[in-house]
Amino acid sequence: MGKHLACFKAYDVRGIVPDELNSDIAYRIGRAYADETGAHKVCIGYDIRLSGPELYDALARGLNDAGVDVVHLGLIGTEMVYFATAFYGYDGGIMITASHNPPQYNGMKMVRHESRPISGDTGLLAIEELAAKGEFTRTGAGTREDKDVYGDFVQHLLAIVPPSDLKPLRILADPGNGAAGVAMDALLPHLPVQVEKLRWEPDGHFPHGVPNPILEEARAMTVEALATGSYDFGVAWDGDYDRCFFLDETGQFIEGYYIVGLLAQAILSKDPSQTIIYDPRLMWNTLDIVERLGGRAVVCKSGHAFIKEKMRAEDAVYGGEMSAHHYFKDHWYCDSGMIPFLLIARLVSQTGRSLGDLVGAMIEAYPCSGEVNSVVEDVPSTLARVEAAYPGVPVNRLDGITLEFPEWRFNLRGSNTEPVIRLNVETRGDRALMLAKTEELLALIRA
Repeated sequence: MGKHLACFKAYDVRGIVPDELNSDIAYRIGRAYADETGAHKVCIGYDIRLSGPELYDALARGLNDAGVDVVHLGLIGTEMVYFATAFYGYDGGIMITASHNPPQYNGMKMVRHESRPISGDTGLLAIEELAAKGEFTRTGAGTREDKDVYGDFVQHLLAIVPPSDLKPLRILADPGNGAAGVAMDALLPHLPVQVEKLRWEPDGHFPHGVPNPILEEARAMTVEALATGSYDFGVAWDGDYDRCFFLDETGQFIEGYYIVGLLAQAILSKDPSQTIIYDPRLMWNTLDIVERLGGRAVVCKSGHAFIKEKMRAEDAVYGGEMSAHHYFKDHWYCDSGMIPFLLIARLVSQTGRSLGDLVGAMIEAYPCSGEVNSVVEDVPSTLARVEAAYPGVPVNRLDGITLEFPEWRFNLRGSNTEPVIRLNVETRGDRALMLAKTEELLALIRA
C-alpha cells in the first residue's frame, strides 16, 4: 500500500467509498489513531451519510483491538463530537463525515483530549503512515457503549445564549436533509422562537442534493421559501452543520464575511473587553466593529488548526472565518453551527433591527467581492505575476499575498488541496471600485 492513502488530506480524511475509504482502511485508522495518540477512551459519531454506520463499526473494531474503549454517539453533528470529547473528558473523538462532498464520499475529523485538532503535522501524517503500513503496536480488548449526548449538548448551548435573551422571532431553518434538524429538534422546545422547517428529515440519499448553502443552487429553495413568508431571517447548514449560513428577511444570502462582523458585535456588545480572531482575506468591516465596541482584534492565517491555536494563545473568545466556520472559547475553541444561530437570534432580538438592516450598513461601508476562485496552471507564478503588477506596494505574506491601498485592498491565496487560486477584494464604501478592481485582478490571474 505504500506510505500514502488517497483519503488523507491536509486537515482530515475524505474519500470515495469504497475505493478510497472502506471498512479495511477505517479499521487501520482506528489502530493507527490508538498508537499515535495513546488514547484509552474515544467517542465516535457520524453524519447522515449511508456509509456512516459501517465505517463506524470498522473504526470501533480497530480501536477496540488496540485496547481502546469506544463511546458510540450515533447520528450527530461534528460540533457534538467536539463537545462530547471535551465535556466528558475523553482522550479523543472522531467524527465520520464528508461535510459537503458529493454523496459517494465519506471521511473523518479527529481530535485529541480537550478537542485539540489532529491535522497535518499534529498527528494526521503519522496516523496515515501507520495505517498505510499496517504495523501496529498496541493490542487489547476495548469495550463499546452507546451514549445519547443531545440533552447535555442542548444545556451547553443554552448556557451560552439563555432563552430569556431571545424574542419570539419567526425563523426559516433549512438543514438541507443533513443532521442539523435532529439537533434543532432537541433545542427548539427550550426557545421562544417560531421555526418554519424546510428539508428537515435527515436523509443520506440527499433528495435535494448535497447540503452546501454556499452554492446558489443549493440554497435556491431556501431563498424561495423566505420570499413567501414574513420571517425575521433564514438559517441553513451544511450536512454535518459545522458551518452555518444566514439569509436576511427578504431571502438575500449574507456573505460569510459580514457574519464574522455580526458575531463579533453580538459578543462584544455583551462584553467589550474580549479578543476576536479574524482571517486576512477580508477584514476592514471586522476591524471597524471590534474597534468601535472597544474589543481587541488579532489576525490569523485561515484554516481551523491555525485559528484554534491562535485563539488559545491570545485567550480569544471568538474566531471567525469568512468561509462560515465560527470558533468559540466556550466551545473549547472549536467551530459550531448552532452557536452562531443562537447569537444572531439574540442580536436581532436585542437590537430590534432586522438582519437585513444590521448587515446592510456593513455591506455599504465595506463592499466585497466574496471569494472568487480561478483554476490556474501554477499558483506561485500566478501570485508573482499579480504582485509584479503593483510595484512599490508593501506585501503582507501571512496568508498568500495581501496588498492594501487607501481605498481598497485584496488578498490572493492558493488552495491547500488543488490548483485553485482564491481572490477577495474589498473597498471603503465604493462598490464600483470593488467591481472594477475585481475585474482588473481576474484579468491578471486568468491571463
